[in-house]
Amino acid sequence: MVDFPLWAWVGFTAFIVLLLVVDLLVLGRGTREISFRFASVLSLFWIGVALIFGVIIFVFAGPERGGEYFAGYIVEKSLSVDNVFVFALIFGYFAVPARYQYRVLLWGIIGALVLRGVFILVGAGLLERYDWMVYVFGVFLIYTGIRMALHDNAEVNPEKNPVLRLVRRVVPMTDEFQEENFFVRHKGKLLATPLFAVIVVIGTTDVVFAVDSIPAIFAITSSAFIVWSANAFAVLGLRPLYFMLAGMMERFVYLSVGLSIILVFVGVKFIWGDLFGKVPISVSLPFIALVVTGSIAASLWKTRR
Repeated sequence: MVDFPLWAWVGFTAFIVLLLVVDLLVLGRGTREISFRFASVLSLFWIGVALIFGVIIFVFAGPERGGEYFAGYIVEKSLSVDNVFVFALIFGYFAVPARYQYRVLLWGIIGALVLRGVFILVGAGLLERYDWMVYVFGVFLIYTGIRMALHDNAEVNPEKNPVLRLVRRVVPMTDEFQEENFFVRHKGKLLATPLFAVIVVIGTTDVVFAVDSIPAIFAITSSAFIVWSANAFAVLGLRPLYFMLAGMMERFVYLSVGLSIILVFVGVKFIWGDLFGKVPISVSLPFIALVVTGSIAASLWKTRR
């Protein structure tokens, strides 16, 4: 099945860059605290843009590709809820004031998009060149799903982050925040601030999530363009999602169970498709949507009081 042409890649990536520039110039300047209401509006905006793009894929690339995009977006969006919990832990660890968090997340997510783009290109190249990588990805997803079901308590210790350790050795840092600045000059010497350390931790921590999520969506579609677009929209919606859910993460008690079921399913689907033939998207999409909806609904019902 022919993947999308080069102009589609260039056009979509340019569109994402444009949205980020607008966000950076309009919302990312200065300090502000994001309210739940404003975060909800932003989250609905990103979801709406992602859904409209999915309709465009459905119309111009066909129902099969459209279904793959929607299934991939649901998986990535669901897995991004785990990112929200980790972001909250990172901000708490560094004691980042609420008024700085939006700007920090914006730059952290820009870095995450770049790293995920590299991961997607590498993953697509491996799958195209080595047939046995299907089984590696499949087994890894099944293992990750089982591990997630058995260990649902996330632990984050930025001091053990090797990239942050390296950065601190190379770049001197201040002990305190310097307003919203990432770098300051002190006695003619350029120093990084703790906000820069937070960006480093967020970006490198997202790599760990990408190791899980990108193989998961490759199990749904062979199109690197679908993988990239679904990942991009899911990552772009992370910031408002964080400000919506950070204070109520304890309510999603069954979400990890739902995500583990999805990871095991797509892992088995990966291997099954190579051995016996591709599982149709008409089966994958309803199953994934049902599991995500069911786990969220069950969680909210369980914690309704």
